[in-house]
Amino acid sequence: MWKTAAVLGLLASGIAFLLSSSDEIVPTFPETNWGLKKSTDESTKIRPFKIDVPESVIEDLKYRLAHRRTYVEPLEDAAWTYGISTKYLNTVLDYWRDKYNWSARQALLNKYPQFKTNIQGLDIHFYHVKPKTLRNDKNIKVLPLMILHGWPGSVVEFQKIIPMLTEPQPNRDFVFEVIAPSLPGYGFSEAAVRQGLATAQIAVIFKNLMQRLGFEKFYVQGGDWGSAVVTNMASLFPEKIIGVHSNMCTAMAPSNFFWSIIGSYVPSLVGASEHYSKFYPFSKVMSTLLEESGYFHIQATKPDTIGVALTSAPDGLAAYILEKFSTWTNTTYKKRDDGGLTEKFTLDELLDNVMVYWITNSITTSSRLYAENFNPAYMALKVERLPVKVPTGCAIFPNELWIQPKSLLQNKFPQIIQYSILPRGGHFAAFEEPKLLAEDIFSFVEKVEKLKNKKV
Repeated sequence: MWKTAAVLGLLASGIAFLLSSSDEIVPTFPETNWGLKKSTDESTKIRPFKIDVPESVIEDLKYRLAHRRTYVEPLEDAAWTYGISTKYLNTVLDYWRDKYNWSARQALLNKYPQFKTNIQGLDIHFYHVKPKTLRNDKNIKVLPLMILHGWPGSVVEFQKIIPMLTEPQPNRDFVFEVIAPSLPGYGFSEAAVRQGLATAQIAVIFKNLMQRLGFEKFYVQGGDWGSAVVTNMASLFPEKIIGVHSNMCTAMAPSNFFWSIIGSYVPSLVGASEHYSKFYPFSKVMSTLLEESGYFHIQATKPDTIGVALTSAPDGLAAYILEKFSTWTNTTYKKRDDGGLTEKFTLDELLDNVMVYWITNSITTSSRLYAENFNPAYMALKVERLPVKVPTGCAIFPNELWIQPKSLLQNKFPQIIQYSILPRGGHFAAFEEPKLLAEDIFSFVEKVEKLKNKKV
């Protein structure tokens, strides 16, 4: 066995050397104006914002739901394996039409202070929540933390975790001031009117947002596209980022694909023996990714086409989004007649997120981010290959679609100071398991703050 491992190790080392790239050049991104006006002049005013949807929009929504077409029945015993079950979808849509109270849900989404400000020609929406109460027994530091969502999520995902992050914890001398923006083209943030706004360019926008709010150095956290953006922020602006925490750490070096295959046979070579079933067999991981990524190819190539279909009917939009909240939370849920939707969420919470896409008509513009990030010109910049040289925390939720062993992440993140394999949860960590994620963020930042104090 050891001979086989040695041969495989030498072979892997050789191929990894051939596949490895030379030092990547950090590109400089111009502060492009992405809005309708090409003038570089913009207002720096930070304006209070409240969600306020006209009643006519809600009446139109209910009319469309009441007059939806009859769907094709699902196959016998298929559950959600062919996609969303139209039988259960009807249950959700009836609830949306008859019992979902948008007035009450809108008030809930308006609970925390929201603002808009114009950055590089785009009105960017964000929550800005400061700690309300601080313990008097010791001096509590307030640390700025930007948290970012992905697709098909929104700032709705953060409603439960925000109070956990902004409330002081026993035995910790810090708490967070949370800034939670909507990504450009998502929800209440304006979308670009010209091509080229990928995650690195969004990183520039959010760096500028934090500077406008008065933060020269800050923490960042993200999942899904939010993870890509905060990683880009840490790569491009390491002088601004104190630490980066992600619940979707990924490293896309070419050598990692080869090492992943090797690890499937000799897991000890990639440090994956203890948690083998979470990373391997590689064929099963790839099969799951293939099954779950059909949407990805469509949105990376023809986002506007799928956007037309999803914009035209709320039931179609709900089906497309809710299917992801089933299988991405736990792939085994597709074998259940209800898709496991209410295992981690309430229907109200799920519909809040769908409503954000519906009332802002943002499904097309949100989908375009896939096309921008997989545009050949952007990919040629190799931004995702840049190392992250600031302290990094990776929260590994076991039901995430793809997770990587720590050893395969370290080329990308050489300063991983926390790699946590959590007991439960999937892709929408802040939404599913806010307590687990909040605790992991606190734990990571506590480590970073201790390191900072040692250097002083």
